[in-house]
Amino acid sequence: MKIKNILVSQPKPADISKSPYGELSNKFNLNIDFRKFIAIEGISAQEFRMNKNSFNGHSAVILTSRHAVDHFFRIAKELRKEIPDSLKYFCISESTAYYLQKYVQYRKRKIFFGKQNFKDLLEVLKKHSEETFMVPSSDVPNQAMFKLLDKEKINYSQGVIYRTVPSDLSELDIKKYDLLIFFSPGGINSLLTNFPDYKQGEQLIAAFGPSTNKTLKEAGLTVNIPAPTQSAPSMAMAIDHYITECEKERRRRSRK
Repeated sequence: MKIKNILVSQPKPADISKSPYGELSNKFNLNIDFRKFIAIEGISAQEFRMNKNSFNGHSAVILTSRHAVDHFFRIAKELRKEIPDSLKYFCISESTAYYLQKYVQYRKRKIFFGKQNFKDLLEVLKKHSEETFMVPSSDVPNQAMFKLLDKEKINYSQGVIYRTVPSDLSELDIKKYDLLIFFSPGGINSLLTNFPDYKQGEQLIAAFGPSTNKTLKEAGLTVNIPAPTQSAPSMAMAIDHYITECEKERRRRSRK
């Protein structure tokens, strides 16, 4: 199947020309649309308390996304909880760590981060096993992440501070795209909520991360382009590799 139209289930980058998707579009003459499949809603301070969550007793916090950063500080403010200068921050990536500058003075805090994914961060966490971690998360947490924490006997408690809800995609012509790209189980839930009769057919699906892959397979859908892989650590690279290989195959067939 020749790919011409792609839908990315994320907001459009501020400058598409500087993004990996802009490079993909130019390289393969693709039409790439962006659409936010999920919306983020912060839970209230009252609901946080009702769920028996607490900021107390933690010496460190694990932040796996910018959403987690934003809502961690939001809920602390609503609870009038002063965050101590001694709190240590462990971030999923360097970009998430730098995003902390929105709320704290970066150089004055103890901030650690992984290289690319949670397994990388886990190696850092293991070196700080004496800490008691708080893990802010959504109402649809990454179960694989918590299994890894349990396996390594990391002392932590989960705190649900935001929830994901499906965006309204009722006016979207989902079948006009050759390839759909998903980054979270919430995006797939949004697809099936907005299009309850959805059938994949010949449409291709790309999925980033094991939880996203697992959710798609459980929904009876086929993952044509998984990421990350050793040869393609990013989604853009995985798509580039897939299209390149398809074009090579078409050229081989045309010579026969």
